[in-house]
Amino acid sequence: MASTTATAAEGQPRESRPRAKGTLYRGDLGMWSWVAHRITGVLTFFFLFVHVLDTALVRVSPNAYDTVINTYKHPLMIVFELGLLAAVLFHAFNGIRVMLVDFWAEGPRFQRPMLWTVLVLWLVLIIPAAISMITRAVTEMFGG
Repeated sequence: MASTTATAAEGQPRESRPRAKGTLYRGDLGMWSWVAHRITGVLTFFFLFVHVLDTALVRVSPNAYDTVINTYKHPLMIVFELGLLAAVLFHAFNGIRVMLVDFWAEGPRFQRPMLWTVLVLWLVLIIPAAISMITRAVTEMFGG
């Protein structure tokens, strides 16, 4: 009777780095990219959900809609806009990388350089945006 599973004697000993106590993952950059992709996806979904709700509010109560929009005009909301921009940019660039890894024959071989490219491109775009947006928020809050 043939078996497709290897017995303990047939199996090769697995050499791997020892894991830290209580952790499941090794903490590789690819794992953190996977986690960040999920988190940014959920944050973007949450933003879209809130956006649909507050836009729908205009049909229910225009006064309530105006109140919500005035809340969004507070300079502190610029910090949330910056977070949204950072999440959407990372999610988009990393999504392109994931598609290339999945559908390009050479993708798995180049996944680490593509991840570094995503991170560098994200930083190149988010740093000037952050400086501009935070400068605007500080100027609006404290004058200038």
